[in-house]
Amino acid sequence: MISAKVMLLGDIGVGKTSLARRCVFNKFESDYKTTIGVDVLTHDIGLGPDCGGETLRLVLWDTDGDFGDRIFDTVYVAGASGAIVVADASRPSTIVKAASLAQRFEERFPGRPAIVIVNKVDIAPPPGDLGPAAGFAGDVLYSSAKTGEGVAELFQRLGAAIWRRAS
Repeated sequence: MISAKVMLLGDIGVGKTSLARRCVFNKFESDYKTTIGVDVLTHDIGLGPDCGGETLRLVLWDTDGDFGDRIFDTVYVAGASGAIVVADASRPSTIVKAASLAQRFEERFPGRPAIVIVNKVDIAPPPGDLGPAAGFAGDVLYSSAKTGEGVAELFQRLGAAIWRRAS
């Protein structure tokens, strides 16, 4: 089994902690507590037959949304294997921020996967096309940490991309 450090990046209140907790504990807590600094959680995922049935240990680094682009000037990102960049479907400004953070991650860690996820689709419809014209280089996925929609797919997809890069 290999381990992979995964950064959760995005503005305050976009649902980074909720996505991590949905992945690890399969539950949603409605009482919101702001992350101070970084919280670290681990979760093992089976990668399925496309990845030889391997298991990957995700070490999820849930970051404080106050960091913004300054996160790349900290020791926290050192050794990152991939990133989940989170935006809030109900707050368009967070989508712009997610595009910037994803681009900065890709500049800092060329070739390492960064997936943008627009969270909270249970309370707001997913925005229109978020492809290259909107500043996103890769796929944009949609999720609801509250209902669980899209969360397993997100972590599965990122895990497979990390495993393929390491193999």
